[in-house]
Amino acid sequence: MTSGTGGKAAVPPTTAAAQAPPHVHPPVPRVADDPADVAPHAVSAWNIANALTVLRLVLVPVFVAALFAGSGQDRGWRIVACILFAVASVTDRIDGDLARRRGLVTEFGKLADPIADKALVGAALIGLSVLGDLPWWVTVLMLARELGVTLLRFWVIRHGVIPASRGGKVKTLLQAIAIGLFVLIPLGSWLEPVAWTFMIMAIVVALATAADYVARAVQLRRTTRAASEFGSAPDR
Repeated sequence: MTSGTGGKAAVPPTTAAAQAPPHVHPPVPRVADDPADVAPHAVSAWNIANALTVLRLVLVPVFVAALFAGSGQDRGWRIVACILFAVASVTDRIDGDLARRRGLVTEFGKLADPIADKALVGAALIGLSVLGDLPWWVTVLMLARELGVTLLRFWVIRHGVIPASRGGKVKTLLQAIAIGLFVLIPLGSWLEPVAWTFMIMAIVVALATAADYVARAVQLRRTTRAASEFGSAPDR
């Protein structure tokens, strides 16, 4: 059939509708389709790494109670205290590894972990000195070193972060072994020279790493200041 004016065949409405391409809605993109639109994954503070940190904090007063039980010289309680200290010290290594490996690093963990570490070591050193098993000069020296390094980190925090050195990890291990042995001294006098050997090594490494932290902090400040001055200098 042709139209009366144009001479062209008229297409039935049903046929035209069938030939017209269907309207296809564009797929709704998922958030993950565009990496720029992916919201950062919020890590909950309720995780296994932080739970171990909290456990270490909880064990500090329990350890102190066991250390001073039985006038502080009861062999059985000293063994209990040593076990508690060992368990708490092991959690110090595990929680950090878990947080980094499983992406569980949180602001709470960054704050609570060093507090738990220093609370445990400080309680052990002070407790042993109060009981007369460790001279006060050792306790003051080691705690002063810890405080000094902490203040040093805050001093350069706006310039960068000073990562923990391998020497610092060695110091932590030697110190933990020495403290554990001093806790067990009532079990036998033969433990005292062994404990002192590890403690002296810990002191030497502590002083060496403290000097290294100072050198790195000064270098970090100089580098960032030089870069800042170079970036702000007018072009010639």
